[in-house]
Amino acid sequence: MNTHAYDLPILVTGAAGRIGSVGRTVTDLLLRGGFKVRAHVRVDDDRAASLRDLGAEVVVGDLLDLMAVHRAMEGCERICFTMAVSPSYLEAATNVAVVAKHHQVKAFVNLSQMTVKEMDIFNTTASPQQKQHWLAEQILTWSGLPVVEVRPTAFMEGLFLQSTKTVSLQDKIMAPFGTGKNSAIAAVDVARTIAAILSDPAAHIGKTYHLTGPVSQDMKAVAREFSEALGRTISFVDVPLEAMKQQLTTFGMPPHVISHVATMAQLHQDNRYDRHSDDVERLTGISPMSVKEFVKRNAAAFAAPLPSS
Repeated sequence: MNTHAYDLPILVTGAAGRIGSVGRTVTDLLLRGGFKVRAHVRVDDDRAASLRDLGAEVVVGDLLDLMAVHRAMEGCERICFTMAVSPSYLEAATNVAVVAKHHQVKAFVNLSQMTVKEMDIFNTTASPQQKQHWLAEQILTWSGLPVVEVRPTAFMEGLFLQSTKTVSLQDKIMAPFGTGKNSAIAAVDVARTIAAILSDPAAHIGKTYHLTGPVSQDMKAVAREFSEALGRTISFVDVPLEAMKQQLTTFGMPPHVISHVATMAQLHQDNRYDRHSDDVERLTGISPMSVKEFVKRNAAAFAAPLPSS
């Protein structure tokens, strides 16, 4: 039931992620708030069907196709641009920006990355993805669009869910993160923040928000939160970065993604993820999820195997 006067659909790109993804969760939260949502997906599959079941209007198309972007955006004044790690990210972001300019969009919420805060014309990182995020922000600034930049730090899903097997079988978080700290954030907290902005964007136009979890801590402290959540002792084991890269290559991960993941690991070792912001609580009124709560919510994935009979 609508509890507000706004009646136009809000466009959310990258909405086809699985449960827990930012785009899908933003879609769900806006629908629950009584807004109409146009969910953009690249492929009409079971994920698109689940969005329809939620009540979203689903539009299918490739963001690299200008006409597909026009079809997605026509009739929308508020948009949320999210997109998975991809070598084509910058082209897609530029397409969305120029089409948004054409359609005179009133609020453009861009899901970027917090590492962009540390980049400038002389300094980027070894990750082509992070550089593309920085370039996309420059384009959006030049465009004159009514932009809101949302820059989350590293996601808990990316940092921790890749360790489910070693936690389950060996009670160990094995990652090349060294002694550096992180303030990882859960995707749902990023989505809550974006949904709050899109619900009433006027006061946010032109602003940049940095999103983190509730505390910045090293991986030994993270392991303690895992232990408290799971009721058994979990330890952190630092592993060589090259070993992780070789493993990802063996798994068939694309080079662009490997480069991004490896850069994030190196930045973590260099303590570049030691950050903290209260923007999530300030914008939503609710503190971001702790590692302990995140692990509890995903306890089944980290559960120790049952003893064989």
